[in-house]
Amino acid sequence: MEHVTEGSWESLPVPLHPRVLGALRELGFPCMTPVQSATIPLFMKNKDVAAEAVTGSGKTLAFVIPILEILLRREEKLKKSQVGAIIITPTRELAIQINEVLAHFTKPFPQFSQILWIGGRNPGEDVQRFKAQGGNIIVATPGRLEDMFRRRAEGLDLASCVKSLDVLVLDEADRLLDMGFEASINTILELLPKQRRTGLFSATQTQEVESLVRAGLRNPVRISVKEKGVAASSTQKTPSRLDNYYMVCKADEKFNQLVHFLRNHKQEKHLVFFSTCACVEYYGRALEALVRNVGILCIHGKMKYKRNKIFMQFRSLPSGILVCTDVMARGIDIPEVHWVLQYDPPSSASAFVHRCGRTARIGHGGSALVFLLPMEESYVSFLAINQKCPLQEMRLQGHTVDVLPKLQALALADRAVFEKGMKAFVSHVQAYVKHECNLIFRLKDLDFARLARGFALLKMPKMPELRGKQFPEFVPVDIDTDTIPFKDKSREKQRQKLLEQKSRERVENGGRRKFVKNKAWSKQKAKKEKKKKTSEKRQRQEVHGLSFWSLEGLLMGENLL
Repeated sequence: MEHVTEGSWESLPVPLHPRVLGALRELGFPCMTPVQSATIPLFMKNKDVAAEAVTGSGKTLAFVIPILEILLRREEKLKKSQVGAIIITPTRELAIQINEVLAHFTKPFPQFSQILWIGGRNPGEDVQRFKAQGGNIIVATPGRLEDMFRRRAEGLDLASCVKSLDVLVLDEADRLLDMGFEASINTILELLPKQRRTGLFSATQTQEVESLVRAGLRNPVRISVKEKGVAASSTQKTPSRLDNYYMVCKADEKFNQLVHFLRNHKQEKHLVFFSTCACVEYYGRALEALVRNVGILCIHGKMKYKRNKIFMQFRSLPSGILVCTDVMARGIDIPEVHWVLQYDPPSSASAFVHRCGRTARIGHGGSALVFLLPMEESYVSFLAINQKCPLQEMRLQGHTVDVLPKLQALALADRAVFEKGMKAFVSHVQAYVKHECNLIFRLKDLDFARLARGFALLKMPKMPELRGKQFPEFVPVDIDTDTIPFKDKSREKQRQKLLEQKSRERVENGGRRKFVKNKAWSKQKAKKEKKKKTSEKRQRQEVHGLSFWSLEGLLMGENLL
């Protein structure tokens, strides 16, 4: 590993194009970060690179600049339909962000066309756009890129277009594998030419990433860039300018503490992380009602078409709150995020670090706060040892207002809020079971009565995980919840029709209810995931005909039928 130093862009051994330097000056980047000064010279010397650097260290420019320089130095100029570079990244938000950065640099070079392929858009329109304007540089999510290889019937022979490929970049490689894109990445790697330069960028080095390095890169130069000073000596994985806090509070005090904090920091920009999509939907609606005169947006992975618009909207806000899941935890660069608030600790310790990294980016300061239950306090020591991520305690805020009765009133007035709350509670319990640090986050230690009060539930949900348990400390609201109407009149009208239908069925069955076995959510979800994997496998086989390659096959040289 070569010695890594920071320096001016002019100090690079291979000089950059004057228009590239001009774009850097316009964006306000006078000097290179360590990961840039280590990676760019190697990339431009025909080396494959596997770079590990803390989040917020400037990895995007470390591959955008070499891509442009390599394409500018090509002997044969790229035609409209020829693909010279592909950047693959795990989420559409990160792809949008990279595409924006790239656009700043391609603007002075009209000979290069770039195209963005992500979910949430019409794939047919993507095909037409490529045929009309080309795409010398593709920024894509794995699923959409894999899908584009199957569009030959629509006149797009992408396999032929990528024969001219010079550079492949896998950004946030560890996250690509965490999110289950391994099979898609394998398929794509097999369809790309072997004579190319490959850059693999990640914040953490995992065994899966190491397998991907061996499969996709040829004799790569490995780069590991740490923070300076204390961070360097302790191999700390969070930015050095980050102030990291934790707050210990009981389950029925947690939401009050969050609301009080947000009311006192209205002029700042916050990311608030929850463990599930259902929790984002519920608590996002609650915060809209309880924290006034603040822009509040919600985003999670189950949003298909709204995510891109919401992401761009929040980035442009001077202050506000984005309620989100871990879909926003990696690589996303939102200007001037003051606080990252982790209402629920994430399912993995590495995700904790990535969440924190949404603030204090590239030399700026920022703060993060995680809310922990009393039984979870040992998580602080675990993070200090496992992730080299020390936390300091923040005391409970005084004079907080109890907003839970107001949240219950919202549920009583609108069935949509009531149902969101029930679903959020169940999804939270399911997520808690799956925490990788299960010696600390133990379901049997959860105080379900306090937890239900913290969710402002009107009654305990019926779920297999709570069967046979008694909760004397939880007092349900004295009301028949079937009588709670939807505020939305069309939804309420539809509900009333269903109730009438069920009533008729009971009369026809002699007063007996039709028995429907209530399956655990976890089993239902496992069934859906199995169906999804089967569907993806079938699609991959369509791309290759009778066979497809796995990572193991690439490593061992075996074709798996």
